[in-house]
Amino acid sequence: MANRNTQPCGFVSQKFFTCSLVLAIVLVLYCILFWGSTAPPAPISYSLLPNEKAFSLIENQRNPLRDEIGDHLLLNHEISSLNRNQPEEQELKKCDPSKAILKVFMYDMPPEFHFGLLGWVADGKSVWPDIHTKIPPYPGGLNLQHSIEYWLTLDLLSSRLPDRRGPCTAVRVEDSREADVVFVPFFSSLSYNRYSKIEPPEKISRNKMLQKKLLSYLASQEEWKRSNGMDHIIMAHHPNSMLFARTSLWRCMFILADFGRYIQHVANVEKDVIAPYKHVIKTFVNDTSTYDDRPTLLYFQVTLAL
Repeated sequence: MANRNTQPCGFVSQKFFTCSLVLAIVLVLYCILFWGSTAPPAPISYSLLPNEKAFSLIENQRNPLRDEIGDHLLLNHEISSLNRNQPEEQELKKCDPSKAILKVFMYDMPPEFHFGLLGWVADGKSVWPDIHTKIPPYPGGLNLQHSIEYWLTLDLLSSRLPDRRGPCTAVRVEDSREADVVFVPFFSSLSYNRYSKIEPPEKISRNKMLQKKLLSYLASQEEWKRSNGMDHIIMAHHPNSMLFARTSLWRCMFILADFGRYIQHVANVEKDVIAPYKHVIKTFVNDTSTYDDRPTLLYFQVTLAL
């Protein structure tokens, strides 16, 4: 990766726009294919991600395959039941990392920033859980609304596994100079939901302490120094997450739920990505009505008061 400090602003803006567009496409794919389940993740099955054939089937609103895939994310039951009636030539192809749409470098941050917030304890061999054996479960309830940080991190961890099948959207690379963007795996929404209260005798909350540590960690990284954070992706999906650190990270690309609680120069449509909340309400059973069959649009007009 070339030194971005020597690049013209126009080139940086164009590349940043391209990365934002690709990242938005990746998020849309997650929403369409994987976000239908609120159950805790089961043992991982890397043959789950669909190929181009599966995408064409998803476009058919009445095709049951769409709902079956929607009940899984990246991690769930065997896909053999989905492929049982498919010819062998339609089997999902393995991902070729060299053909990935987006190459992502992810920091190997200490567990306290990610899975440690879920109670996972590292064994000393790696800062990441062995996703072949057991994946730390994510809490249910309203926590699921902002669980994108969990799923994106797991997707990147599994992106280079040899037995993973499916389209190559975003793939993790080991050399940051080969990457289009740098991913910061801090579960900021979970940190806010669980650890924003001050626990005596501590003087500050664990959530605020982690944000301070995050700023120190990033400032010491060569990847940050090369771009001053302009190619970094920060997950701050909960509107109240990253309250302490967000103004220091204004050059980064945020993944947010909305812009409602940000000043314009910190978060805006020119550099950031809006990701939808994870669906947490159960859908109707055997609902066959289509979009065109529903003439009434129901919405809620509310005001957020802080």
